[in-house]
Amino acid sequence: MGVGIIGIGTVVPPRVLTNYDLEKMVDTSDEWITIRTGIKERHIADSNVNPSDLGAEAALRALKMAKVEPEEVDLIIVTSASLEMIFPSMAAVIQNKIGAKNAGGFDLLSACTGFVSSLITGAQFIRSGDVRTVLVIGTEVLSRFVDWEDRNTCVLFGDGAGAVVLREVGDGYGLISWDLKLDGSGADLLAIPGGCAKNPCSEEVLKNKLHYIKMNGREVFKFSVRVLGETTEESLKKAGLTPADLDWLIPHQANIRIIEAGAERLGIPIDKVAINIHKYGNTSTASIPLALEELVLEGKIKDGDVLALVGFGAGLSWGSAVLRWKNIES
Repeated sequence: MGVGIIGIGTVVPPRVLTNYDLEKMVDTSDEWITIRTGIKERHIADSNVNPSDLGAEAALRALKMAKVEPEEVDLIIVTSASLEMIFPSMAAVIQNKIGAKNAGGFDLLSACTGFVSSLITGAQFIRSGDVRTVLVIGTEVLSRFVDWEDRNTCVLFGDGAGAVVLREVGDGYGLISWDLKLDGSGADLLAIPGGCAKNPCSEEVLKNKLHYIKMNGREVFKFSVRVLGETTEESLKKAGLTPADLDWLIPHQANIRIIEAGAERLGIPIDKVAINIHKYGNTSTASIPLALEELVLEGKIKDGDVLALVGFGAGLSWGSAVLRWKNIES
């Protein structure tokens, strides 16, 4: 059964934080950030806006494009690296906000690989024959977990959300193959170590800022460059394809140098790679749908195009999904 995307929607908060704004906050510069990351600006949510708010809005936009009513949704899968609460699930909160009264759902946690993992999972539910419509949502307010005095991490992250509606799209289209991997030996390379069961909220956790993102930038960079190419090649191999068959590579928007190195390894021209990191920074689970929607709205993806969606991040986790695109009916 071909299962694919029939609707997509994204949203970012209106407030923009530029590199020049950051120059006034920490010891950094627009030139330093741009050269090392490719980021020029990022969007930051107001204090009264939560991940479920952004996720609900993205979901409604995706449903509108798909011409699907909220009541028709069978399953909601929400993925996020910036949870609103430990429980209840954000899927439940968003289900209520959008009026998807007939849906079940759950949260799937896989950091920046989460959107790819959730897309693959949703497709399997439809292929089982038990559900018809799955809503996959990646939503982030990472700005709440950033130490704004740490110039190595605060320049990287932004807020936003993206959602897709999955349904059967016909044989030969939709999800063709996938690859998912984990390496927990690198769990401490990128983490928020405090605030949960291992290090509950305490004066010590707050003093040492363990409730903020901690990252070994050098090691995460090396890991990301390696796995971006490896997982894409693995998914393409499973589909009986090669990088030359790709029409679009849509990677997680973590760092422009990671993206460029991965494309070079695969032998893919940079004009076949979706890049919008300069506008949004690293939005974790929202970054792939944000990049995908731009291509769709600009008419750059054609019926039958082969796409590779690639995620990588904390866990360490990484994965890819190869799809043959079915045009979304207007």
